[in-house]
Amino acid sequence: MHIWVDADACPVVVKDILFRAAERTKRHLTLVANQYLRVPASPLIRMIQVPGGFDEADKYIAAHVATGDLVITADIPLAAEIVAKGAHALSPRGELYGKENIRELLDMRNFMDTLRSTGVDTGGPAAFGASDRQAFANRLDNLLRQRPQH
Repeated sequence: MHIWVDADACPVVVKDILFRAAERTKRHLTLVANQYLRVPASPLIRMIQVPGGFDEADKYIAAHVATGDLVITADIPLAAEIVAKGAHALSPRGELYGKENIRELLDMRNFMDTLRSTGVDTGGPAAFGASDRQAFANRLDNLLRQRPQH
């Protein structure tokens, strides 16, 4: 299982958890972003900088993900594409996207996007906190234990 990260908006604390998990489990980890990001010197961890532009990181990840891989993203449309390809998608807050919930999440995201485009203030997500960090770490650990590296 290769781990991919939609890294532009991924919280630093989540990236740190992923760096440690990649080393501990000997899994390849690739961060994809529009801007250069520093990553630890490791043969398991790499950073891919894509051109600036809307959804360039998402396009790169979708083009390179394989069945069984894990993608870390808060982007629901990307998560839907990943799930359709037979890969796993996990939000930085620890929410696992799967066939059983992705359609509902995508519909809600599109509904909220429509509201925002008509001028309705829908607010934003709550600040990322310690409970989000813990939920992510726990879900990641469970996923990695369920799918041993070969």
